[in-house]
Amino acid sequence: MAAGEEWAPGSGRCPSPQEAALDVSWVQGFSKKNFGFINNQTVCYPCGNYILFLDIKTKKTTALQCPTGQVGAFAVNANSEVLAFSDRKLNPLIYTYSFPELNKLAELKGNVQLDYTVLAFSFTGPYLASYSSIPEFVLSVWNWQENILLCSESQPAVPVTSLSFNPMNWQQLCSVNESSVTVWHIERNYDEHHLKRNPVKLPYRQGSPNLHEDLFFPDSGNEDPYHGPVMPVSAIAGLVGDEAETFMPRADIKPLLHPTAHCWTATSDIYMGCREGYILKIDAKTLSACVLQQKPLPEYMRKVSDVVAYVRREVWKKKGGKPRNLQRTVVFAMAFCNEGLYTAGSEGILFFYHIRGLQYEMKICADIEEPISSLLFSPDYTILLLVTDQGTIYTYKPAHSGEAVKLLDASSSCFLAADFLPPENKYCVSVTISGEVQVWLLEDGTCLSNRNLNTEATAMACCPSSNSVAVGTKTGQIYFIDVTDVEAPRVVHQIFLSKFPVLSLHYDQSGQFLITRATEEHIFILDARPSKLFQVLGYTVLADEVLGLSVVSDFKNNLVEVMVLLNAAEVQRARLEIFCLSSALTEDNEKFVNEQGMLNTSAIKREQYDLDYPLSSAVRLKDNTVYGYCTCPPFISKYNLSKQNILEDPPVLLSEKRTPSNQFGSGFLCLSPNSRWLASAAKDGVLFIYHTSTMEILAQKHCHSYQGGGIRSAVFSLDGKFILVNGETDGALVCLKWKKIKETEVKEAAFHWQSLLTILNKSIPNENAVLKCMAEWQFDPESTSESLPEKKSKEAPVQSSHVEVTEENFTSLPSDSTSEMTWIGQKIKKVIREETERFADQKKELQMGIKRLRKTIQKMLHENEQVPDIEKLEQQEFNLDTEEQERVQAEAEQEVARVREKIEMETLANCYLQNVIKHECWDSMSVKGRTVKCFHIACEVKNYPLKELNEEELATLEKVLQLRKIEAADYKVQEKNLETESETVLSTEEGEKAEEVIASDSASCCLDGSLSSQYGGDTSVLYHQLDLHTREQKVNQIVLLKDIISKVKTAFNKEFDMVAQQKEQEIARVKERNLRIQEILAQLDLQAEVWEPGLTDDEIPEEVLTVQDSEIKAEKYLTPQEREKAEMLANLEMERRLAALDNERLRALNDMMGGVLEVQKEDILKIDIPPPPFISKPEHEWTDQEMKIFREYEEKVKELNEEKEKHRRALENEWKKLEASIQETTHNFDETVCKLFEKKVNLEMVIYQEELKIVNLIYSLLLDEELDTREAGLHHFFMKKQEESVNITRAIQTTKKKIEFFNDAYENAIAEDKNLECGFMKDFADVPDDLLDELFQLYKCRPRTPMRKMLPDTTNPYGDCSASDEDYKDILTCLMKAMDELDNPEHMPDGLDPSIWEQFCQARRNKMESEQLVKWKALKLAEMQAFLQRRMDDDQKIKSDIEYISQELIWLQEEKIKFQLNLTFQFLLKQGQVELESTEIPDYTDAILINKSVVEELNCSIMAQGEKKIASMVERKHFSRGIFLLEWEHKKMRMQIEDLKQKARDIVMLPISKDRQLFLTMLNYDSHIAHRISVMKQTLDVMDKLHKKNTKNRQKRIRELEKSIALKEQANYELSLQLKEMLVSVSERRHISRAADIQRISERNAKQRYQEILKQRNLRDLIKEQDEQFGILQAEAERLRSRTFPIL
Repeated sequence: MAAGEEWAPGSGRCPSPQEAALDVSWVQGFSKKNFGFINNQTVCYPCGNYILFLDIKTKKTTALQCPTGQVGAFAVNANSEVLAFSDRKLNPLIYTYSFPELNKLAELKGNVQLDYTVLAFSFTGPYLASYSSIPEFVLSVWNWQENILLCSESQPAVPVTSLSFNPMNWQQLCSVNESSVTVWHIERNYDEHHLKRNPVKLPYRQGSPNLHEDLFFPDSGNEDPYHGPVMPVSAIAGLVGDEAETFMPRADIKPLLHPTAHCWTATSDIYMGCREGYILKIDAKTLSACVLQQKPLPEYMRKVSDVVAYVRREVWKKKGGKPRNLQRTVVFAMAFCNEGLYTAGSEGILFFYHIRGLQYEMKICADIEEPISSLLFSPDYTILLLVTDQGTIYTYKPAHSGEAVKLLDASSSCFLAADFLPPENKYCVSVTISGEVQVWLLEDGTCLSNRNLNTEATAMACCPSSNSVAVGTKTGQIYFIDVTDVEAPRVVHQIFLSKFPVLSLHYDQSGQFLITRATEEHIFILDARPSKLFQVLGYTVLADEVLGLSVVSDFKNNLVEVMVLLNAAEVQRARLEIFCLSSALTEDNEKFVNEQGMLNTSAIKREQYDLDYPLSSAVRLKDNTVYGYCTCPPFISKYNLSKQNILEDPPVLLSEKRTPSNQFGSGFLCLSPNSRWLASAAKDGVLFIYHTSTMEILAQKHCHSYQGGGIRSAVFSLDGKFILVNGETDGALVCLKWKKIKETEVKEAAFHWQSLLTILNKSIPNENAVLKCMAEWQFDPESTSESLPEKKSKEAPVQSSHVEVTEENFTSLPSDSTSEMTWIGQKIKKVIREETERFADQKKELQMGIKRLRKTIQKMLHENEQVPDIEKLEQQEFNLDTEEQERVQAEAEQEVARVREKIEMETLANCYLQNVIKHECWDSMSVKGRTVKCFHIACEVKNYPLKELNEEELATLEKVLQLRKIEAADYKVQEKNLETESETVLSTEEGEKAEEVIASDSASCCLDGSLSSQYGGDTSVLYHQLDLHTREQKVNQIVLLKDIISKVKTAFNKEFDMVAQQKEQEIARVKERNLRIQEILAQLDLQAEVWEPGLTDDEIPEEVLTVQDSEIKAEKYLTPQEREKAEMLANLEMERRLAALDNERLRALNDMMGGVLEVQKEDILKIDIPPPPFISKPEHEWTDQEMKIFREYEEKVKELNEEKEKHRRALENEWKKLEASIQETTHNFDETVCKLFEKKVNLEMVIYQEELKIVNLIYSLLLDEELDTREAGLHHFFMKKQEESVNITRAIQTTKKKIEFFNDAYENAIAEDKNLECGFMKDFADVPDDLLDELFQLYKCRPRTPMRKMLPDTTNPYGDCSASDEDYKDILTCLMKAMDELDNPEHMPDGLDPSIWEQFCQARRNKMESEQLVKWKALKLAEMQAFLQRRMDDDQKIKSDIEYISQELIWLQEEKIKFQLNLTFQFLLKQGQVELESTEIPDYTDAILINKSVVEELNCSIMAQGEKKIASMVERKHFSRGIFLLEWEHKKMRMQIEDLKQKARDIVMLPISKDRQLFLTMLNYDSHIAHRISVMKQTLDVMDKLHKKNTKNRQKRIRELEKSIALKEQANYELSLQLKEMLVSVSERRHISRAADIQRISERNAKQRYQEILKQRNLRDLIKEQDEQFGILQAEAERLRSRTFPIL
């Protein structure tokens, strides 16, 4: 084991002279980083600042410390037994060490600033690859033997999670991250190395292949004849630089597979596992990735597999786990071997894949039910290592196909604390954050046992008075573990103090008390002895935050003093609080605690001291000396406590001495048991040991690092020989021991240990005996013991230390049983129960008094309601709890204020949104959008909302118009200049020109492409459509077209406004007429509905912005002031109305004349003639005068009725005329609106025409920009390729020079080698010829070619890998070692002088060195030539790319020019003039404009020729029809001839049987057949009778046979009896024959029998042959007869 350095280089700390030194005894821990086999028996892995080496057989661990802190990246090479790792400081280094010597081989320093992420060794050769993190992201390849950086390549912002060399070819690497895979090729040119990056296209997430095309250079340059050339997406996006080459639209981006693990195969392929459950096979040469598919199983195997899967799911369900999908497993680890591929993942199952091609067969090898993170084969491929996420390591032997065997059961969680197990100091105990307790052998760090508590641990301590361990948890529980048997620890007890997490546990040196610190400033005191069942003695609550505890035991006074460090936030200083615990506390506990379990202040004698600095940790010595650690600035201060200053106001203690510290970060102090050594630890990970008397540094050790969070805890052993230190997050537990220390210090520590051991031995045996007798703890939910045992609980903690027992508290307590409550909860419940029992009578009296008081108040309320209002009391007078009422009212007002504020904010937001919308869509419009609707038709017309042009738009328009005026003036000047030159031409062509002018006037609209000139647009300022070539012209044309559209819309809006105004006038007229109609209806006393037209919100849009009161459905809320004002206004209005009614003049006028001064004609219908007063008398009593008066009355009534009827008819006629007038005017208006609608439809067409022009122009401008962008992008790519071409050309020239130089050296080496062979005869010319020939044969003899150093096992799948050129020296060295055998004098020829033999051996060695040098140079030369060929291929490829880019640029420029000249021309065509069969736009690339008459003349001529052709075709058709008819008749006759011939042939060849002859010769054939049938029927009847007779005979015969059978059976029985007797006689005769010599007779009889059998067999064979011959002859005779007489 190699110890690390004490100080990190560059740390800025200078070590002081030290009297002692610390060394690492052992290190334990587990890290989820890389694992690796260093040889067949040893596994190594990083952990914190160390590399741990685990022996598989002995399970022993050794450690190698990183010199400068925490270990970063890590890699192992089992072939060379070398490991490499990086540190994690700034500008990190890479270290290489040899194993098992652990000697440093090299330090590799690159330009990396922060960290390395991965390292990888090559399978052969001295090569190491590294990849750095942010900001470089550089892949580097090193020669670690020579400490040379060979090459490097950067991938900006591309992290790498795994990196590996190809075992078969060190010049290939594979780098993988979460989303990509890259294969790197290392190209070598003598002493130069180059990295070439080759990314792999991964398949899509569904497993489909990635066939994405190159978007920068599409496959085909498609060209749309209408829209122009189609540009790549990068040009459309406007990208020019390097982004244009890799740009991909978001819609085209599809999710790819996510790699998780990979491994190389023996064929240089890569197997890749994916998060989606697929396994890929990647060809490193072609970079193609294919998804492996499972080979389909046969039907019977599929059924068996389904049954097995069902059984496995049921087993997992019974175990409580989730069912796992084994068909699509996520692979996180892979390992390749000769047999196939092993994979594993989060399911915890080891799979084996037998792969053939792209199909595999899968089987399950092992199931460990833990997520597997790594798979490693040993170098000899006999052991497969399985590493889990939970810290467990298994071994699996593929050859045996057994179960996985657990090798190491570590914990992946970080260590929380560690402590020594007293009193022997042979063992130590640790606990992890996950709750796993482990027991270690202190001598070498062997793990003896572990026990998982399955809960999150927060603290741990070992008891000095017994072999028990206390573990605190986050849920407030304390577990007590029996470790008397270190190999089988047991949980014997559990205490549930409170729900507060346990922060720390402290035992006093005598092991009498256990002081527990919890959150909320609670400190619990427990009896630490098992004999007392770990009783809780009490607790105390401190006022400030507790930072730490320090316990000092006073053995003389039998006291334990506890010092608590508090954080006094109000004074920004630290505070010490000291209290004492006496042994009487355990004997008579009730005297020192109150009913709730809290310790009395007087019993523990609490003292307080304020310190002058804010400390983070403090320890106390027995001499009242206190050492404290201050974090900022870092120093250790010394205090001396004075017992004279014990006041209520704590005194402020000043430090006596300050010792500066070079540590940084928050730290803590730890005191040795003999109080002579003070350990200081902080976040930097360095442990300092001070001497308490002088505060000088005794020793220091960099055992952890700041990257791992520093040191979490440190503890001294009782004898002071060992120190246990564990890190914060690095997962390492380090055991330190003294390497060098004064002898007096050792003796003093040993003396203190012995004295303490003497005290502890008095109680340890008894306590351990009690501890062994305790049963293993189990939770009993039915336990309701009143002894307040501490059990498991989930009850909420009590937040205060003082509990008031009231009725409310009592009724709110939960009804849980005692066993489900915390210790505090049980105490409180007991107190409440006792108080309830004590005050039960008083409680009943109070309840009865409350009931009486309630009845009295209710009675008073009822009486108050009955008294007069003046005597009534207010409701609040009866409220006994006014404070509660005020509180409820205040809460209600706060809630109202909150809701009001929320509503106001929402209203404000809506108002802001309204203002924004109104400003954008209404205020900014110069012409507001509105609608005009018809009165009677569902037709409406909308105007065009228009925005005001801003100053910039007006300036642009003015500029363009001025430019067009200048161009028009310039055009006129040019025409004047041309007039003089073309006068003669114009005179001769005046007639034609006039006709062309007329035609051009009629076709101007058609050529302009729109009808805007007919609707208010001035098209004279526009450019001609065939003159728009430049970008400026197109932009100006767009501005002019927009202006035309605006003018057209403005002209329409004027007409629209006139129509809208007309509607308002019509509505006014209708209202006037409706008033008259209403008057008529009132006079006629008719109830008829009057049509009242009006304007809608669309016609008056500004009304929408105003909210009327009638639109608000909710009642308006009025404040009290507004309510008073409204009431006052209502009263004033009422008074005004009453005053207006009290007018004597108006009242008199209404009474006398109905309110008017004269009777109008309209009131004639209301006039009634009063009847004479005598009308009530009988008619015979009337007088003559009365009769006359009555006749006059009747005449007046008749005249009045006639007048009324006339007036009614007049009113009805007027009513009809008014309604007709209204209908006429409104219908006329509707027609006007319809005309306006038609005009708007035409206007929309015109606007769309102009907008189509704008769209075409904008598209042409956009295409111009795309063409420019594409051209710039191609130029950039062209320049880039040219730079690459220049670099490659330079590399080619350099390589050629090197090859020429090296070729000369190679030829010189060959020449020297030949010279050596030729000089052999000269050097040994004086040797005899026979010896010379023998020497020459030996000179040619060579030892067996040494192989590269490889592992001897043939199971290695990479055993046939090619050696590296760097192995030349190793091969030569091996050859020289092999030559020692040939140089042995035993091989020397007889009679040769030894001096000549030595000279011969040296010459042979020189020859071999020369041959190896020639081979090495040949390999180097071939490699250089291959590099040159690759560069030449690259150069050729780049030249072809440059040529292609040049052609692309030329094509692009041609297209650009063509598109500028080939303009889009817009025509106006009549509907139906052009008809297209499909929606596709025809290709008009070759179209020209011609006159319509030319087309019509051509069509007429074509039609005439077509008619002629049709007539000739009809004539030809008739003639051809006759020809076809004759041919068909001829064919029919030929077929009839063939049929007749065939029938004649059949008649001739027809065979005639006897039946046919009979049919042909007999005249009455049917009667003959009937006669034969009757004969056959008679024959059948006779046969039936005969059959019945035979049946009766047979039955009779059967009965006779049955009787015979019975007789035979009786005879057989008798014969069987005789047979027994005969058998007896036979056996007797057999014995007699055996006694006699009858063998010859039997042999003779056998031979005779054998001859007879042979004779019978021969006869049978002869008979069979004769039968066959007879059959043949009979068949031949039949054949001849049929040939002679075919008719028969």
